[in-house]
Amino acid sequence: MNLISTPNSHKHQTRLAPGFFMISIISLTFYLLLLQSPVPADAHFGMIIPSDNMVMQADKRTIDLALSFSHPFEGQGMVLDRPAAFDMYTAGKKHSLLSELKPAKVMEYDAFSIPVNIRRPGIYSFVMTPQPYWEPAEDCFIIHITKTVVTAFGDDDGWDAELGLETEIVPLSKPYGLYAGNLFQGIVKVDGKPVPFAEVEIEYYNQDNRATAPTDYMVTQTIKADANGVFSYCAPRSGWWGFAALSTSDKKKMHNGQKKDIELGAVIWVKFENWQEN
Repeated sequence: MNLISTPNSHKHQTRLAPGFFMISIISLTFYLLLLQSPVPADAHFGMIIPSDNMVMQADKRTIDLALSFSHPFEGQGMVLDRPAAFDMYTAGKKHSLLSELKPAKVMEYDAFSIPVNIRRPGIYSFVMTPQPYWEPAEDCFIIHITKTVVTAFGDDDGWDAELGLETEIVPLSKPYGLYAGNLFQGIVKVDGKPVPFAEVEIEYYNQDNRATAPTDYMVTQTIKADANGVFSYCAPRSGWWGFAALSTSDKKKMHNGQKKDIELGAVIWVKFENWQEN
């Protein structure tokens, strides 16, 4: 700092050089800009995690599903209100399981659970449609239509079936039986049509809290689908991974007397397995 001393009545007064004020203003402005600089936002994920996604002959015939809403990598739960719908799709039929949901806790927050008896071979797709969630930070509502796929007793015809959801990720790779490092591919659709260059957020369910991210940028990874709505991702470790393809609905919802956007999320949860050797 440039200080100038001048004599005055046998005393020295300290005057700030004129340029000091300009430097101070610039420094303060830069500091405020740093404070306002965007940082990676926490991603929200609807979650359906089954106790077993590949039911074999020797396994229990009842699986337990946990439904929640959270930041899965950071282990930060959020309140999940009772969903608008919870359905099971199998053998070409849709079954509502909403009335069978039981209150539960996931990451210490309100969630739901349900036991499901797997009676027959085949594919079982579970889909949760939540109530719209108001997110003040994004000034919009969020609806994450979430699904996961369970296969049973060796019959896996129909793992790539399109369920006709408002928005969904239709798998192009089997959404189970994957090793860590395998490529998972899906096609993003809204109202049955592919979404070119859709943005897809990906997050690991850090259940044991052992995984750490080098920076906040690594908590949620973001990729884009190609011109045909197809995306690809190689999971670097075993466990559950969530894929959320985001789009904006052409509908609006009122909030405090104003029409607000609705962010639609097509979410699918996929488990990757460890490679094992004898």
